[in-house]
Parts: sequence; structure tokens; C-alpha cells
Amino acid sequence: MTRCLGRARGRIAPLLPGRGDLVDMRRDPRRDMVAGLTVAIVALPLALGFGVSSGLGAEAGLATAVVAGAVAALFGGSNLQVSGPTGAMTVVLVPIVGQYGPTGVLTVGLMAGVLLLALAVLRAGTYMQYVPAPVVEGFTLGIACVIGLQQVPNALGVPKPEGDRVVVVTWRAVEEFARTPNWTAVGITVSVAAVMLAGARWRPTVPFSIVAVIAATVVAHTAGLHAAQPIGDLPSGLPAPSLAFLDLGSLGSLLAPAVAVAALAALESLLSASVADGMTVGQRHDADRELFGQGLANIAAPLFGGVPATGAIARTAVNVRTGAGSRLAALAHAAVLAMIVFAAAPLVSKIPLAALAGVLLATAIRMVEVGSLKAMARSTRSDALILTLTAAATLVLDLVYAVIIGLAVAGALALRAVAKQARLDQVPLDRGDHSAEEHALLAEHIVAYRIDGPLFFAAAHRFLLELTDVADVRVVILRMSRVSTMDATGALVLKDAAQKLTRRGILVLASGIRPDHRRVLDSVGALEPLRHEGRDHATTPDAIRAARDHLERTGVLPARPAGASHEEPAR
Repeated sequence: MTRCLGRARGRIAPLLPGRGDLVDMRRDPRRDMVAGLTVAIVALPLALGFGVSSGLGAEAGLATAVVAGAVAALFGGSNLQVSGPTGAMTVVLVPIVGQYGPTGVLTVGLMAGVLLLALAVLRAGTYMQYVPAPVVEGFTLGIACVIGLQQVPNALGVPKPEGDRVVVVTWRAVEEFARTPNWTAVGITVSVAAVMLAGARWRPTVPFSIVAVIAATVVAHTAGLHAAQPIGDLPSGLPAPSLAFLDLGSLGSLLAPAVAVAALAALESLLSASVADGMTVGQRHDADRELFGQGLANIAAPLFGGVPATGAIARTAVNVRTGAGSRLAALAHAAVLAMIVFAAAPLVSKIPLAALAGVLLATAIRMVEVGSLKAMARSTRSDALILTLTAAATLVLDLVYAVIIGLAVAGALALRAVAKQARLDQVPLDRGDHSAEEHALLAEHIVAYRIDGPLFFAAAHRFLLELTDVADVRVVILRMSRVSTMDATGALVLKDAAQKLTRRGILVLASGIRPDHRRVLDSVGALEPLRHEGRDHATTPDAIRAARDHLERTGVLPARPAGASHEEPAR
């Protein structure tokens, strides 16, 4: 028992905050506080918008930004990461809300948090770096499209139609708008999005999102634009933490959505942390600690009515650009949002939903890196295919299926590319000290093949076809010193090919088998016949001498005179 506790403590201790975090926060607190204030101004409309888009309301988005933002900043693995509600997570949550209701989303968030803690303890964070770039690009493009389509009902000023699929909901919203147009909402949405996009080009450091939202709110309120529906009443503060939403009987049915949410939270958070590392010099995140922090954040957020959270790439990028140097900036961002919740809820409640739709539409547009997509599409046809399939699956299916499909296709294409590197080449026999006439006789009855590259399941059956298609010879020598890797399938195929050739009366000899490949061959019984019948040789010259001896014994070649040399130069 003591040993188990010690082992558990040894796994968890590296995931907890340390003295170095406190030292970093004391280095330049003023700069971090300014960065945190700037991020909070950018995060406010996003938190409200993503809360509304998720189906749980603007207050859920604010609670997530405050609670999850603070917990992840304190316990996460990146000094610069800013966490909260994100568009990618909203895409996953919408169907969960439709099927299980708001309490189901809170339960899913709690379960996802526990799963993230388990991934952190199991040190699974490092495996996220193996996600191929085309999958990430396709995933991001698909998310941007879904976020944009999700805003169409609010942008058109129509009630959100029923439906799980965003394309279907969008089409129904357009049909409703055609029946009862609301040009006021359209005008507000387009204006806010245009100000954000133009402002980002003109003054990238200015948070034009909050400027545009304030302007739209003032215009809508003073001009009496009743067609611009506001957010509605917001509570002046966070609710008391509670587990009243938890229904133990529903945990089994919610496991699959929880796994999807945990997978997305892990992927997006680690991707965001990697982006932050790339924007700085000397900053490196701890992947496992980041999972641990996101796990705690997702356990805490539902207790206050918040939705599942992840690291947010856009807010993290703003944090880095405004000079943040420690996790104090992300903590300050959460504190500022908390003050807004407590002090300015009545003002925030007057923001038009169309203005938030404009913010999220502009955010979706800015997520699409056209130059990066063009470069990826031009690199190889495989990369272009992976990117397109992942983006389409994100739009038509859901994010988790999209990533799975992208990874599966990328893996299959990678295996295909590796398998193409494997070659089976017929090579001329070494001349040795044979006379020209004797060498010609040997070459007539002996063929040597050199296997280059991997001999594994993706390429093995091609080898079987090529090997068993040998013409009428007496001996086949397999030169295996250049085999880079071998699995059980490759070993079995090699065994089958040798047996087929033997049944045709062809002697099969092998040379240069590496020790690690011997274990694989031995495990499937391919090495035993070679070893017992003297057909396993260290070098190719040894195999050629054995082949000549066989031809002499069978009378194909005349026996050498007594005392004639059988020696050949060692290789």
C-alpha cells in the first residue's frame, strides 16, 4: 500500500505548481497585468458568444472564462496559455445539449475533466505531437466553417431552428429569414465583423472586438432598434458551486460524449500551447501538466454552471503579443472578467446577439490561414487529401470523427509511402575466385535477391509475389543485411515464399540476417528450417559456397578436383 501511494505521489508531484512559477510571476507583474487586461477585453465578447452558441447561455460562457481560466492558468503546463470556452468545443457541445440538455453538458464536462487528469497521470501528453500538420489544418478549417455557420441564425435575427447538424440549421434559418427579413440584425453583424477585420489590419494591437460591440450596443439602445435582440438578463455574480446537476445513472450513456470532449480539450489545448511556444523564445510548455491543468479546470467549471473549456489559440496569441511573461497574465484575465460579471452584468445584458454573431464570424474568418492552406495543398497530393477529408468530416460529421478519419488516412498514406521504399532487387553473383566459365555456370543456376528497406505487413505480400515468380533456377539466395525492419507478417510471408520455392525443388539460402530480425523470424518458425538444414549464413560469399556445394552434390555442376580452392574473399 505504501509503495503504491509513493508511486502515485511520484507521478502527481511533477504536475503540480512549483516555486519556479511564483518566481516567474514576480519578475514583471505590471507587464503581465496589462497583458491580462487586454486579453480580458478580447475574451469578453468571445466568452459571451460561445456561451450563447453552446446553448447554455452567455452566463455559462462567462463562468467558464472566469473559473476554468483561473484554474488552468494556475495548474496548466504553459506560462502563456489562456483557457476558456472556444468555438471548437461549442461545435461538440451543441448536439450534446440537444440530446441530453444543459445538465448533460455539465456532467460531460466533469467526466471529461477526470479523463484529462488520467491522461496526465499516464503521461499521454507527448503523444499529441504526432498529429500530422494536414490534420490540424483541416481540423482548423472545418471548425472555422462550423463556427461561421453557427452564427447565421443570430446574424439574420431569427430564432434558432431545431436540428443537430449545423448545415441543416443554417438552411432553415435562411428560409425563415426569407419569410421575415430582419435587416437590422444583418446590418449589426456585418458592421461588427467589418470593424474587427479592418481594424485587425490597421492596428493589430487594438481590441476592436470590444470597440465594435460597445458601439453596436450603444447604437441599438439609443436608436431603439427593437429588432436587435439583446443577450438578456445575466446574474450579477457566479452561482455557488454545486453538484446538483450530477445524475449517477446517466454516467454510462454520457461516457462517449465525455471521451469526445476530453480528446478535443487535449488536442486543442496542446496545439494552442505549442503555438504560444512558437511565438516566443525560451518558453516551452509541459504537455502532461497542461492536461492536468485542463482536467482540473473542466472539473471546476461545471460546478459553477460553466461549459467544458480548452486552451484558446486566439486569446493565447493576444496574450503573447501584448508582452505576457508568466501565468499571472492569464490569472489577471480571469480576475478582470470576474469583476465584469459582478459589476457590469446589467450593461453586458444589453449587448445585441447580432453583435456577438459578428464577433464570432470575424473570429472564424481570421482562423483560416489562407497562405498555410495553399502551401499544404501544394506540398503533396496526400497532404491535400488529408486536409480536405478532415475539413469535410468536421463540417459533416463531428470533430472527433474528423480527427480519427484524418489520422487514419494519414497513417494509411504514410504506410503506403514507407512500403514503396521496400525493394526486392536481383543482384549479380560475386565473381570471387571463380573462372569466367564457372561463374557463368553458377549464374545460370543461382539467383541472388537483395531485400532493401522495411519488410512488414504493408509491403510483405508484394515480396511474396515477386519471390515466388522466380524462373527455373536451382538456388535462391536472399541477402537480408539491408532489411531495416521486419514484423510478424513480413516473417510469415518470407516463410511462405521459402516453402513454395522449396516445393518446386529450389534451395533457399539466406545471408546477413540481423539479430533483431532473427527473433521475429524465430517467433513464426521461419528460422528453424534454415538453421537445421544449413541454409542460414553470415555472409553472401558463405551462401554462394553453400549453393555451389549443393549444385555439385546434385550433379548439376562437376565436382571440383581434389585440392581446388573453395575460398572467396570475405565480405
